[in-house]
Amino acid sequence: MLGRPMRRALPTLVLLALPTACTSPGAAPGPEGAASASERPPNVLLVYADDVGFGDVGCYEGSRTPTPHLDRLAREGLRFTDAHSSAATCTPSRFALLTGRYAFRREGTGVASGDAGLVIDPADVTLADLLKGAGYRTGVVGKWHLGLGAGGNDWNREVAPNPRDLGFDYHFLMPATGDRVPCVYFEQGRVVGLDPADPIAVSYGERIGTAPSGEEARDTLRQDWSHGHHDTIVNGVSRIGWMTGGRAARWVDETMPDVFTERALEFLARAADRDGGAAPWFLLFASHDVHVPRLPHPRFAGASGQGPRGDAMVQLDACVGRLLRFLDERGLADDTLVIFASDNGPVLDDGYRDGAVEQLGDHDPGGPWRAGKYSLFEGGTRTPFLVRWPGRVPAGRTSDALVGQVDLARSLAALVGADVPPGALPDARDELDALLGQDPLGRPHLVHEARGLALRRGRWKYVPPGRTSDGLGPWETVVVEPPGALFDLRADPGETRDLAGERPETLAELRDLLERIRRAPLPAAGSGERP
Repeated sequence: MLGRPMRRALPTLVLLALPTACTSPGAAPGPEGAASASERPPNVLLVYADDVGFGDVGCYEGSRTPTPHLDRLAREGLRFTDAHSSAATCTPSRFALLTGRYAFRREGTGVASGDAGLVIDPADVTLADLLKGAGYRTGVVGKWHLGLGAGGNDWNREVAPNPRDLGFDYHFLMPATGDRVPCVYFEQGRVVGLDPADPIAVSYGERIGTAPSGEEARDTLRQDWSHGHHDTIVNGVSRIGWMTGGRAARWVDETMPDVFTERALEFLARAADRDGGAAPWFLLFASHDVHVPRLPHPRFAGASGQGPRGDAMVQLDACVGRLLRFLDERGLADDTLVIFASDNGPVLDDGYRDGAVEQLGDHDPGGPWRAGKYSLFEGGTRTPFLVRWPGRVPAGRTSDALVGQVDLARSLAALVGADVPPGALPDARDELDALLGQDPLGRPHLVHEARGLALRRGRWKYVPPGRTSDGLGPWETVVVEPPGALFDLRADPGETRDLAGERPETLAELRDLLERIRRAPLPAAGSGERP
């Protein structure tokens, strides 16, 4: 096994007082209309949901799901209508979020197996690195899915590199996803609650162990699989991959959201008490909801009227409510920037027969946008995005700015006055003005990854020739013929009318721009230029 890579030294980062520009029009002014010179940067709580579509949050078009706590964020902050993950699947979106680099630029950033090595190079500068260097206490709790160690790990020992090598002071994670082994929690480099007398073994190749698989013991499962999820049975549900041992350490799906929320609250309490509350903190709370397998706690059964998928969304909302209540009770709400986002668009049948399709009713997870997870169409990456920071972000407003998660690292670095080293965050732009509601336009262009690349520029969407997924699962495969498809999203949000033949010049411009971005990050990234 490889030894732990050396971290690249970061430059000294300087904290700056928040500029007057951080007071948005209509926001409550601070002393004499601006932040005082002694005011520290805000705490940052980034809630990162899983497979949550544009229409899955109550305050968005198409939703029939009750999400009062997320709706509260919209009432007290900004609701974005044109915000995007960087890819239509988990791992590449998380990679781009933390590194400010489009995942297509690095091999091995596709959907990671449960035993994959760490996808992010520990030499890369990450969002957590920058905030930690600026004096933040940093933590990540929840779904990881960016690999750990060197791959093929011995889960009975410390596994490194891990999030501590990426700037996180604390981590409590599931290594990959709920439908992949190993089905254990991972904290500060080690599996939680492991009995040394029952060692873990994991395989994503040759089958190991003698226990019946989900394919062989299908009639014993408490949630049946529809495709691909028929290997090791854990908690009555069959998963992807083979796992033996570690029985005392295996999670229980129904209690997972509570476990993650409790660990998050413990981190927040420790961080809030550090240095008498004078130092800021950053928490990436990466919920597993509403990813499969969807087994919400019984107290949420029937809460949505949409089956387990909708109930998992209500459960996620309740977890957010607990975090917001902590901020309220500690008097931290006004000092905390809260961001809610999702790693990609929605999906219904993603490998289990849980009634997601049959019980959907008139709820529309994707809102007005076409397709969802795995797709180059707009629903693959256009997701809910909410920002609240009382007194700095205008309350109860909507922003149509084009916003990409790839920019969060550079934008938050600008917020706290952290210098980004040359070469770091190569695709990220400083879009802090858009994040705080001061810029109505946002990014001039944005790449969309889903087994290929598409491009947004303003109202226009370019989808190159090739195959892509359509629908929300079960899917259809759509073939886009040369020269590609061009959609006017302002007039046609459902991407139903291809304008490639009517506007060949616009298609050629977007095709050439996408090729330039594919070859290398644009030199002007972060300059704030507009097309």
